[in-house]
Amino acid sequence: MHFDQRTQRALREAGLDDDALAAASEAVVESTREAAADLEAFFDGRETVYSDMEMAHSASDYPEHAVDYLDLTTHADELRGWLRFDSWGVYVEDGRVLDDGLVELTLGPTVHDRVRFADSRERLE
Repeated sequence: MHFDQRTQRALREAGLDDDALAAASEAVVESTREAAADLEAFFDGRETVYSDMEMAHSASDYPEHAVDYLDLTTHADELRGWLRFDSWGVYVEDGRVLDDGLVELTLGPTVHDRVRFADSRERLE
């Protein structure tokens, strides 16, 4: 079951039975898997993306990144992985598709921020 004990207790008190809890838990797991697949599809086949990441050596408000790959794994509601650019990479701790051509990832150590990535600079302005 995806939900911790406190959440399970609260959901039961709200009227959900064990079958409804199990269905809700599976829906969370499936939603996380779908999000991972959608995020990987966004980066797959794109040579370049743009971001709102603050970079010390960038002259642009929306730096350009040459993308190698995004590799994600899921466990229950957790989505984690690695985003590899041409010369560096960063740990991914979460993410979501905002709309067509725009995603947001929570990046881990070295960045420690939520960063939007787009297929064009104009999408970030």
